[in-house]
Amino acid sequence: MSAPQSRTLLQTRGAERQFEAPITGVQASRDGRTFAALTMDGELILISRDGLRASEDWQCLSVHDGAVSLAQGCGKDSFLSGGEDGRVVETRADGTMTDRHEGRGWVDCLASTPTHWACASRKEVHLYAHGADEPLKVLEHPSALSGLAFDAKGKRLAASHYNGVSMWFVQAKDANVRSLEWKGSHTGLCIHPGGEALVTSMQENELHGWRLSDGHNMRMSGYPRKIGSMSFTRKGRWLATSGADAAVLWPFFGGGPMGKPPMELARLPGLFVTCVCAHPTDDILAIGFEDGTVLLAEVPNHADEAAAGEGRILPLCNGQRSGGAARGAVNAIAFTPQGGAVIFGTEEGYVGVVDLSAQG
Repeated sequence: MSAPQSRTLLQTRGAERQFEAPITGVQASRDGRTFAALTMDGELILISRDGLRASEDWQCLSVHDGAVSLAQGCGKDSFLSGGEDGRVVETRADGTMTDRHEGRGWVDCLASTPTHWACASRKEVHLYAHGADEPLKVLEHPSALSGLAFDAKGKRLAASHYNGVSMWFVQAKDANVRSLEWKGSHTGLCIHPGGEALVTSMQENELHGWRLSDGHNMRMSGYPRKIGSMSFTRKGRWLATSGADAAVLWPFFGGGPMGKPPMELARLPGLFVTCVCAHPTDDILAIGFEDGTVLLAEVPNHADEAAAGEGRILPLCNGQRSGGAARGAVNAIAFTPQGGAVIFGTEEGYVGVVDLSAQG
């Protein structure tokens, strides 16, 4: 990565396009050859990796009456989307759509592995095997669900809700649940890539976590705003979050995060970070801001290196487009699993994709 340049990567190695509704989610397919973006009004945009610089060739499909959630499909070239219409739709890269679930409530959350996928609606999680028409099981929870995630091995499924998190074993025949309890409203969750911890964002501008080996509680506070985005770096050394005027990274090594100060990365005075996404193969973080700026930042090993400016930063795009139009707050970012390209979406309906590969 080199020093910032006058022309951004979006201008030189990517493309963007504006849609009529805010972008609620973005994803890259498991094979890294297709991107998808979901708009709030239920439109799914498919972008081929081979043609990502030609935004006029992007395929737009009407999928839902109001869209809520987006995830990778189990297949190498598919996506799952959920909406206010209670449906989960699988869409493949060629535009083929298949209804996979139909329920009575909004599909608030989706998660998947190559072998299983799950959707959350109201207080229920419906767990499916890849390609199955009927759920393996329906998991009941004490209150409405706010987040859903499989662990890195796909063996456990976690769901956040009021007063804590419920964890389930995917292959278990019974529905025994491990309850991780902490009073309050938990608004989202993520699981350490090594399975060592689970962290939730809270309504009270803080994070709460559990060490999964023994259930020990962890509290990470001091944020000026609510945390809407979290992402562990590739080996789980750092948990990056939004909620401040810099990306806040908590150390999950050396006994951290408890008793350890967080590291702050890529501060832009007067602007708050709204979205973060860790690169899958390198120590790099994509950081989105409330004005539409997106940066790539190298993650230093320690906080003192960040304070010394040793982590290099490269702009993907500036907050305003040429002509003065504002992109709006960045609310979704995703890398391809191979790390060679990135997609982002904003509150003003902009979708941008950038080729990061050497031959790009």
